[in-house]
Amino acid sequence: MCIRDRVSTQSTWGFMKYIFLCGGTISGLGKGITISSIGVILKSCGWKITNIKIDPYINVDAGTMSPFEHGEVFVLNDGGEADLDLGNYERFLGEELTSNHNITTGKIYQQVINNEREGKYLGKTVQVVPHITTAIIEWIQKTATIPVQKDSSDPAEICLVEVGGTVGDLESGCYFEAIRQLILNVGRENCCLGFVSFIPTLKGGEQKTKPTQHGVKELRVTGLSPDFIVCRCEKPISKEARSKVALFTNVLPECVFDAPDLEHTFEVPIYLASQGIAEKISKRLELSIKNPDLKRWEKMTGHALNIERSFKSSPLKIAFVGKYTGFQDSYLSVIKSLQYSSYYADEFLELKFIDSTEYEKAKTEEEKLIYINKFTDVKGILVPGGFGDRGIEGKIMAAEIARTKKIPYLGLCLGMQIAVIEVARNVLGWKDANSTEFNPDSTKPVIIFMPEISQTIKGGTMRLGAKETHIESEDTLAYKIYGSKSIKERHRHRYEFNMVYKKEIESAGVIFSGCDSKKERLEIIERKDHPFFFGTQYHPEFNGTPFKPSIPFLSFILAASNKLEGKLKEGNGKLLIDGKYDQCFTQLLNCLLYTSDAADEGLGVDLGGRRIIKKKT
Repeated sequence: MCIRDRVSTQSTWGFMKYIFLCGGTISGLGKGITISSIGVILKSCGWKITNIKIDPYINVDAGTMSPFEHGEVFVLNDGGEADLDLGNYERFLGEELTSNHNITTGKIYQQVINNEREGKYLGKTVQVVPHITTAIIEWIQKTATIPVQKDSSDPAEICLVEVGGTVGDLESGCYFEAIRQLILNVGRENCCLGFVSFIPTLKGGEQKTKPTQHGVKELRVTGLSPDFIVCRCEKPISKEARSKVALFTNVLPECVFDAPDLEHTFEVPIYLASQGIAEKISKRLELSIKNPDLKRWEKMTGHALNIERSFKSSPLKIAFVGKYTGFQDSYLSVIKSLQYSSYYADEFLELKFIDSTEYEKAKTEEEKLIYINKFTDVKGILVPGGFGDRGIEGKIMAAEIARTKKIPYLGLCLGMQIAVIEVARNVLGWKDANSTEFNPDSTKPVIIFMPEISQTIKGGTMRLGAKETHIESEDTLAYKIYGSKSIKERHRHRYEFNMVYKKEIESAGVIFSGCDSKKERLEIIERKDHPFFFGTQYHPEFNGTPFKPSIPFLSFILAASNKLEGKLKEGNGKLLIDGKYDQCFTQLLNCLLYTSDAADEGLGVDLGGRRIIKKKT
């Protein structure tokens, strides 16, 4: 029996097809957006897609990592705390991934060590090769067969695997060896390897290819060679640079694609498709050639670009109050949910990031007033989730401004808890009201530590993943916007509302409109004496996509733009959000054509090195 027969992964036609994407020279080039865009293109060809992200760090998951260091933690349906790139996959492709779709060195070594302790290796010396590499291969192959489509239980046909970091990193060596072995195992015709690299441009305009050449050279040391290269660059790659990359990396010129800086990330799938990337990948994987059907994606992209260009003079200004505002990847899903909702509401979004720690740093009343005055020109206030007491007083002040000034407010997880603390202090007069997270000795602990949560083990012990929320009454904002009494949203918290104070907080005008299925935990708060005051214990930002924005976010944006009441009337008392981009928008930019210096190479683009938007006539 040959190796290939032993370890093959079956799909609907036989072997699963794999596309691996790695990067060289520097990190942060956009591998996540690139592989998500390739997924969009292949999905539009009719193939079933799944995604896996490999993170070579030793952490078991991203749950205990600082947002300043690694960006947001993206929460999956099954409670997995994952790298933010899985959020990109889900938003672009409409998938529901699992914790297994994020491979880390911590998970792999933990599994292998557990197997060794249980005697599963039958006395063998446990080594990186073959035991670690075999564990990686088996993990990839098993995870590739997990159904991820929301509308189907069928397994995927093509698995896209992104390798985090850069080629040559010490910690990623075992993954490239595993990929090399997997390609041998399943057959070269079932695998395609992509490489994302940087093409810097000098002041005189010359594009330099050396970083890409050296990156591919480093990749070859692992026994791998790329089938295609995606060149990240400031402007479309020149014919000369493309030829040079092809010559020195041994990649066909038509398989050297450029990905210049574009106006919007939505444009990346369209730009790559215009260069024929689907055809080249299909040929490499011995798949039937199918033309991408990106009409719906183009309509959505055209609409977003139209909003960004035509409505910029009259922005919808939203205050975004947090303590990680200096590194916006810390709130990536929240920002994306706001953007998608603003496009859906036909509004140009302007986020005003307000560092909540500034209020605590203020030593005089004048300095505090400077902080308060930052909210004078905003149409909505959002307080996202977070941990720790730093910046809390500034967030409480933001909630007070929203309540007293009747400014639409959306509080997420901690943002909801903040709103409860604010009411307890300023309406009920409980000046010592607080969360036990910030003041364990508070005499009015309106927010408390959940009793079943471990106080010693931090990783993976919170209330995580999709949980059911029961909406109490049809006469609530929650029911009107969701249109159902039972919803599922993703959670990530270890503190919750103290139900001992439920009656007192209700007497202060707060409506508890949602609870868990056992009616033991508060999930949603709102106010009737306010145009829009909505707080959720869960994180609705993890469920939004460009085609179907998160319901609380869309409602918030509509309320901030004075459109929510009208939209509810259109839906006979309910918010309807399906099908916007299925319609024909003759007033939008519905045809996106791209140009580059490589037109004469037959890539379906024109000369000039610039992007052209062609309007429908």
